[in-house]
Amino acid sequence: MKQMPIQHSHGLQHAPLHIPEPVYMKAYEVYSEVYAPQQAMIEGGCRGGWGIAELVAFLYASGFPKSEWRKRVDEAFDGIQL
Repeated sequence: MKQMPIQHSHGLQHAPLHIPEPVYMKAYEVYSEVYAPQQAMIEGGCRGGWGIAELVAFLYASGFPKSEWRKRVDEAFDGIQL
């Protein structure tokens, strides 16, 4: 299964992180609806993938109706303490 990149938090220097493409694409579906499609997030070369907090927020929102995605992404980001 194809793997997609995930960013490290706060500059940690470890081996690259990756997640399965279907998980990444579920997050991208929410991102695209809430913000705007960004093909570079799929094709590569854009920021090195999702940050962990972004991935959590987008996947959290995906469990709700599409009409609530923006509200749920905002809700998830409001609760994140970095």
